[in-house]
Amino acid sequence: MTLLEWIAAALLVGGGFFSLIAALGVVRMQDVYIRMHASTKAGTLGVGMIAGAVALLTSGESVAKEIVIILFLLFTAPIGAHVIARAAFQSRVPLWGEKPEDINRDNFKCENGQD
Repeated sequence: MTLLEWIAAALLVGGGFFSLIAALGVVRMQDVYIRMHASTKAGTLGVGMIAGAVALLTSGESVAKEIVIILFLLFTAPIGAHVIARAAFQSRVPLWGEKPEDINRDNFKCENGQD
C-alpha cells in the first residue's frame, strides 16, 4: 500500500468512527438540543472525512464532486442545526434538567411577535 492509501484508510476509519459517534449521540442523548449538537458536529466531520478519503483515491471529476459535497455539508449543517434549535425553542421543547428559573423565554420573541 502506498502512503496515499494509508492516509485514505485512516480517513475512512476516522470518518466511520465519527459517524458512529453521531448515530449513538442521536440515540442516547437526553433532549433535542444535545441530539442536534451530536448529529451536526460529529456527523459532518465523519462524512467530511469519508468524502476526503474518496477524493484522495479518485481522480478527475470525482474529486471536484467530493469537494462540493464537503463544502455543502460545511455550509448547511450549521444552518440546519440553527433552524432545528430555533423551532424547538419556540415550540417550548423542554431542556433536559431544566428548572423554571434557568431560562426566561419571554425575552426571546419571533420577528412577528408570536412565540
